[in-house]
Amino acid sequence: MNRINQLFSSHKKNLLSIYFCAGAPTLNGTVNVIRTLERNGVDLIEIGIPFSDPMADGIVIQNAATKALRNGMSLKILFSQLADIRKEVKIPLILMGYLNPIMQYGFENFFKKCQEYGIDGTIIPDLPFKDYQEHLCPIADKYGIRIIMLITPETSEERVRFIDAHTDGFIYMVSSASTTGAQKDFNEQKKAYFKKIQGMDLKNPRMVGFGISNKATFDAACANASGGIIGSRFVTLLDEEHDPEKAILKLKHDITTV
Repeated sequence: MNRINQLFSSHKKNLLSIYFCAGAPTLNGTVNVIRTLERNGVDLIEIGIPFSDPMADGIVIQNAATKALRNGMSLKILFSQLADIRKEVKIPLILMGYLNPIMQYGFENFFKKCQEYGIDGTIIPDLPFKDYQEHLCPIADKYGIRIIMLITPETSEERVRFIDAHTDGFIYMVSSASTTGAQKDFNEQKKAYFKKIQGMDLKNPRMVGFGISNKATFDAACANASGGIIGSRFVTLLDEEHDPEKAILKLKHDITTV
Protein backbone atom coordinates (compact mmCIF):
# COMPACT_ATOMS: atom_id res chain seq x y z
CA MET A 1 0.00 0.00 0.00
CA ASN A 2 1.18 3.51 -0.79
CA ARG A 3 2.54 5.23 2.33
CA ILE A 4 0.05 8.10 1.95
CA ASN A 5 -2.87 5.67 2.07
CA GLN A 6 -1.26 3.85 5.00
CA LEU A 7 -0.92 7.10 6.94
CA PHE A 8 -4.54 8.12 6.54
CA SER A 9 -5.86 4.65 7.24
CA SER A 10 -3.98 4.44 10.54
CA HIS A 11 -4.02 8.10 11.70
CA LYS A 12 -7.29 9.85 11.11
CA LYS A 13 -6.80 13.22 12.83
CA ASN A 14 -4.37 15.98 13.84
CA LEU A 15 -1.81 15.18 11.15
CA LEU A 16 1.01 17.65 10.58
CA SER A 17 2.42 18.06 7.09
CA ILE A 18 5.41 20.35 6.51
CA TYR A 19 6.47 21.96 3.24
CA PHE A 20 9.96 23.23 2.55
CA CYS A 21 11.75 24.19 -0.66
CA ALA A 22 14.59 21.86 -1.65
CA GLY A 23 17.85 23.76 -1.97
CA ALA A 24 16.96 26.55 0.45
CA PRO A 25 18.50 27.87 2.54
CA THR A 26 21.39 25.59 1.46
CA LEU A 27 21.80 23.39 -1.61
CA ASN A 28 22.78 20.25 0.29
CA GLY A 29 20.44 20.52 3.28
CA THR A 30 17.47 18.60 1.84
CA VAL A 31 18.10 15.22 3.43
CA ASN A 32 18.95 16.73 6.82
CA VAL A 33 15.67 18.68 6.84
CA ILE A 34 13.69 15.54 6.01
CA ARG A 35 15.44 13.46 8.67
CA THR A 36 14.94 16.18 11.27
CA LEU A 37 11.24 16.62 10.53
CA GLU A 38 10.57 12.89 10.83
CA ARG A 39 12.56 12.69 14.06
CA ASN A 40 10.42 15.48 15.50
CA GLY A 41 7.08 13.82 14.81
CA VAL A 42 6.02 15.30 11.47
CA ASP A 43 3.59 12.95 9.72
CA LEU A 44 4.04 13.96 6.08
CA ILE A 45 6.62 16.02 4.18
CA GLU A 46 6.13 18.06 1.01
CA ILE A 47 9.44 18.74 -0.73
CA GLY A 48 9.23 21.79 -2.97
CA ILE A 49 10.76 21.73 -6.44
CA PRO A 50 11.97 25.33 -6.99
CA PHE A 51 10.61 27.15 -10.01
CA SER A 52 11.16 30.66 -11.36
CA ASP A 53 7.44 31.50 -11.54
CA PRO A 54 5.63 29.89 -8.57
CA MET A 55 2.22 31.46 -9.22
CA ALA A 56 0.38 29.93 -6.25
CA ASP A 57 3.02 30.94 -3.71
CA GLY A 58 3.43 34.06 -1.62
CA ILE A 59 6.61 36.05 -1.17
CA VAL A 60 8.17 33.73 1.45
CA ILE A 61 8.13 30.65 -0.76
CA GLN A 62 8.92 32.71 -3.86
CA ASN A 63 12.08 33.95 -2.14
CA ALA A 64 12.99 30.42 -1.04
CA ALA A 65 12.59 29.17 -4.62
CA THR A 66 14.77 31.99 -5.93
CA LYS A 67 17.44 31.21 -3.37
CA ALA A 68 17.29 27.50 -4.20
CA LEU A 69 17.68 28.15 -7.91
CA ARG A 70 20.62 30.47 -7.25
CA ASN A 71 22.14 27.73 -5.10
CA GLY A 72 21.96 25.46 -8.14
CA MET A 73 19.03 23.22 -7.18
CA SER A 74 17.35 21.33 -10.01
CA LEU A 75 15.08 18.32 -10.28
CA LYS A 76 18.04 16.20 -11.35
CA ILE A 77 20.05 17.25 -8.29
CA LEU A 78 17.05 16.77 -6.01
CA PHE A 79 16.56 13.19 -7.16
CA SER A 80 20.27 12.51 -6.61
CA GLN A 81 19.93 13.82 -3.05
CA LEU A 82 16.88 11.59 -2.43
CA ALA A 83 18.43 8.42 -3.88
CA ASP A 84 19.04 6.80 -0.47
CA ILE A 85 16.34 8.53 1.57
CA ARG A 86 14.35 5.33 2.17
CA LYS A 87 17.26 3.74 3.99
CA GLU A 88 16.34 5.89 6.97
CA VAL A 89 13.05 7.78 6.46
CA LYS A 90 9.72 5.98 6.77
CA ILE A 91 7.03 8.67 6.58
CA PRO A 92 5.30 9.64 3.31
CA LEU A 93 7.18 12.04 1.03
CA ILE A 94 5.53 14.21 -1.63
CA LEU A 95 7.21 16.29 -4.31
CA MET A 96 5.41 19.58 -4.82
CA GLY A 97 6.21 21.59 -7.91
CA TYR A 98 4.94 23.27 -11.03
CA LEU A 99 4.26 21.60 -14.33
CA ASN A 100 7.08 23.13 -16.37
CA PRO A 101 10.12 21.59 -14.59
CA ILE A 102 8.41 18.20 -14.46
CA MET A 103 7.48 18.38 -18.13
CA GLN A 104 11.06 19.36 -19.02
CA TYR A 105 12.36 16.39 -17.02
CA GLY A 106 9.89 14.08 -18.79
CA PHE A 107 6.72 12.73 -17.20
CA GLU A 108 7.68 9.09 -17.55
CA ASN A 109 11.18 9.71 -16.17
CA PHE A 110 9.78 11.79 -13.33
CA PHE A 111 7.30 9.21 -12.05
CA LYS A 112 9.78 6.39 -12.59
CA LYS A 113 12.33 8.21 -10.42
CA CYS A 114 9.66 8.87 -7.80
CA GLN A 115 8.97 5.15 -7.55
CA GLU A 116 12.68 4.26 -7.60
CA TYR A 117 13.52 6.59 -4.72
CA GLY A 118 10.42 6.05 -2.60
CA ILE A 119 8.45 9.21 -3.29
CA ASP A 120 4.78 8.56 -2.58
CA GLY A 121 2.98 11.41 -4.26
CA THR A 122 3.12 14.69 -6.13
CA ILE A 123 1.29 18.00 -5.95
CA ILE A 124 1.31 20.06 -9.16
CA PRO A 125 -0.71 23.24 -8.50
CA ASP A 126 -0.94 24.34 -12.14
CA LEU A 127 -1.88 20.94 -13.56
CA PRO A 128 -5.24 21.15 -15.39
CA PHE A 129 -7.53 18.35 -14.28
CA LYS A 130 -8.19 17.29 -17.88
CA ASP A 131 -4.45 16.88 -18.47
CA TYR A 132 -4.19 14.97 -15.19
CA GLN A 133 -6.88 12.53 -16.31
CA GLU A 134 -5.75 12.08 -19.89
CA HIS A 135 -1.98 12.18 -19.63
CA LEU A 136 -0.45 12.09 -16.14
CA CYS A 137 -2.77 9.83 -14.16
CA PRO A 138 -2.06 6.72 -16.29
CA ILE A 139 1.70 7.23 -15.90
CA ALA A 140 1.49 7.96 -12.18
CA ASP A 141 -0.73 4.91 -11.62
CA LYS A 142 1.77 2.76 -13.49
CA TYR A 143 4.40 3.65 -10.90
CA GLY A 144 2.10 3.74 -7.86
CA ILE A 145 2.42 7.49 -7.32
CA ARG A 146 -0.50 9.53 -5.99
CA ILE A 147 -1.23 12.87 -7.67
CA ILE A 148 -2.84 15.10 -5.05
CA MET A 149 -5.33 17.64 -6.39
CA LEU A 150 -6.26 20.99 -4.86
CA ILE A 151 -9.66 22.52 -4.17
CA THR A 152 -10.44 26.09 -3.07
CA PRO A 153 -13.49 27.92 -1.66
CA GLU A 154 -14.36 28.75 -5.29
CA THR A 155 -14.43 25.10 -6.41
CA SER A 156 -18.00 24.04 -7.09
CA GLU A 157 -19.55 21.15 -5.20
CA GLU A 158 -19.93 19.26 -8.48
CA ARG A 159 -16.23 19.65 -9.25
CA VAL A 160 -15.18 18.73 -5.70
CA ARG A 161 -17.13 15.47 -6.04
CA PHE A 162 -15.63 14.86 -9.48
CA ILE A 163 -12.09 15.35 -8.14
CA ASP A 164 -12.86 13.14 -5.17
CA ALA A 165 -14.14 10.36 -7.44
CA HIS A 166 -11.09 10.41 -9.72
CA THR A 167 -8.18 10.82 -7.30
CA ASP A 168 -6.57 8.89 -4.47
CA GLY A 169 -4.43 9.73 -1.45
CA PHE A 170 -5.95 12.91 -0.04
CA ILE A 171 -7.47 16.18 -1.19
CA TYR A 172 -5.52 19.37 -0.55
CA MET A 173 -8.01 21.96 0.72
CA VAL A 174 -6.61 25.40 -0.03
CA SER A 175 -7.94 27.70 2.69
CA SER A 176 -8.39 30.64 0.31
CA ALA A 177 -8.07 31.54 -3.35
CA SER A 178 -5.05 33.74 -2.60
CA THR A 179 -1.39 32.72 -2.53
CA THR A 180 0.41 30.92 0.29
CA GLY A 181 1.35 32.82 3.45
CA ALA A 182 0.90 32.77 7.22
CA GLN A 183 -2.35 34.02 8.77
CA LYS A 184 -3.32 34.66 12.38
CA ASP A 185 -6.77 33.11 12.13
CA PHE A 186 -9.36 31.88 9.65
CA ASN A 187 -12.44 34.06 9.23
CA GLU A 188 -16.01 32.81 9.41
CA GLN A 189 -16.27 32.51 5.63
CA LYS A 190 -13.30 30.14 5.51
CA LYS A 191 -14.60 28.14 8.46
CA ALA A 192 -17.95 27.80 6.68
CA TYR A 193 -16.10 26.47 3.62
CA PHE A 194 -14.31 23.89 5.78
CA LYS A 195 -17.60 22.74 7.30
CA LYS A 196 -19.30 22.58 3.90
CA ILE A 197 -16.59 20.25 2.53
CA GLN A 198 -16.61 18.23 5.75
CA GLY A 199 -20.35 17.68 5.31
CA MET A 200 -19.99 16.30 1.78
CA ASP A 201 -18.91 12.85 2.99
CA LEU A 202 -16.05 12.55 0.49
CA LYS A 203 -14.20 9.26 0.09
CA ASN A 204 -10.77 10.89 0.27
CA PRO A 205 -9.34 12.36 3.48
CA ARG A 206 -8.53 16.06 3.40
CA MET A 207 -5.68 18.27 4.55
CA VAL A 208 -5.95 22.05 4.89
CA GLY A 209 -3.13 24.27 3.62
CA PHE A 210 -2.31 27.96 2.95
CA GLY A 211 -2.24 30.27 5.96
CA ILE A 212 -1.58 27.87 8.83
CA SER A 213 0.99 29.26 11.24
CA ASN A 214 -0.29 29.11 14.84
CA LYS A 215 -2.54 27.20 17.23
CA ALA A 216 -5.78 28.87 16.06
CA THR A 217 -5.25 28.06 12.39
CA PHE A 218 -3.85 24.59 12.97
CA ASP A 219 -6.70 23.69 15.36
CA ALA A 220 -9.24 24.92 12.79
CA ALA A 221 -7.63 22.73 10.13
CA CYS A 222 -7.64 19.68 12.38
CA ALA A 223 -11.26 20.27 13.42
CA ASN A 224 -12.43 20.21 9.81
CA ALA A 225 -10.00 17.83 8.11
CA SER A 226 -7.36 15.22 8.91
CA GLY A 227 -4.80 17.90 9.68
CA GLY A 228 -2.89 20.91 8.47
CA ILE A 229 -0.12 21.69 5.98
CA ILE A 230 2.38 24.35 7.04
CA GLY A 231 4.75 25.86 4.52
CA SER A 232 5.51 29.58 4.70
CA ARG A 233 5.91 29.70 8.48
CA PHE A 234 8.34 26.77 8.51
CA VAL A 235 10.27 28.17 5.54
CA THR A 236 10.62 31.47 7.42
CA LEU A 237 11.81 29.76 10.59
CA LEU A 238 14.25 27.58 8.65
CA ASP A 239 15.74 30.68 7.06
CA GLU A 240 15.94 32.52 10.39
CA GLU A 241 17.28 29.69 12.53
CA HIS A 242 19.63 28.07 9.96
CA ASP A 243 18.83 24.83 11.80
CA PRO A 244 15.88 22.54 10.94
CA GLU A 245 15.72 21.21 14.52
CA LYS A 246 15.28 24.67 16.01
CA ALA A 247 12.84 25.59 13.26
CA ILE A 248 10.49 22.63 13.75
CA LEU A 249 10.62 22.86 17.54
CA LYS A 250 9.70 26.56 17.37
CA LEU A 251 6.89 25.79 14.92
CA LYS A 252 5.47 22.97 17.05
CA HIS A 253 5.53 25.31 20.04
CA ASP A 254 3.65 27.94 18.01
CA ILE A 255 0.87 25.54 16.92
CA THR A 256 0.34 24.07 20.39
CA THR A 257 0.57 27.17 22.58
CA VAL A 258 -1.86 30.10 22.73
